Amino acid sequence: MSDRVIVFIDYENLRFSALTCFHPTGAARTDGNVDPYALAQLLVQRRNDESHLSQVRVYRGRPSPLKQPAAAAANDAQAEAWSRDPAVEVIRRNLRYPPDYPIAAAQEKGVDLALGVDFVSLAWQGAYDAGIIVSRDADLLPALEEVSAFDLARVEVMAWQRSTRISFPGGQLPWCHRLTRDDYESIRDTTDYLKGRS
Repeated sequence: MSDRVIVFIDYENLRFSALTCFHPTGAARTDGNVDPYALAQLLVQRRNDESHLSQVRVYRGRPSPLKQPAAAAANDAQAEAWSRDPAVEVIRRNLRYPPDYPIAAAQEKGVDLALGVDFVSLAWQGAYDAGIIVSRDADLLPALEEVSAFDLARVEVMAWQRSTRISFPGGQLPWCHRLTRDDYESIRDTTDYLKGRS
């Protein structure tokens, strides 16, 4: 029986870690961007067990069209492009703007919580046999621990070769897919969604 795999992507966490690992001295506008479907396919192909990709769930913030019209339009275009594949679902939450914006930057709020809730909820529903979380955010650890403790599904994570990873206290679990710079280059999204909008 082939494992049903859902890949859960904390997109800004993924993008920032790619910038840190592969573009430490400066980056172009499209650097760090990754095609979620290509990433998910690569992860499923690397699994030792027979597997098929059931879904890719991408979690990220969305800029306000009133405060950041160009960034919001680019974000919408990127989400639309990713969603052309029926396996991809993009879950966005509005950015939160502090009172002194733009001196202080807008922030993502609730993105990691939405990912963690879905990871647990879908596991309890029996929606997947293996769930791969693409994030370095340790705030997601309770969700991984819940799914693992109740043996609801196999829990796996992904991290770039030279970056930190999520792990259970005192051990090397869950299994971590370590991707290299060559892997990164093979799954980059080089489309400039801001072009013509800024």
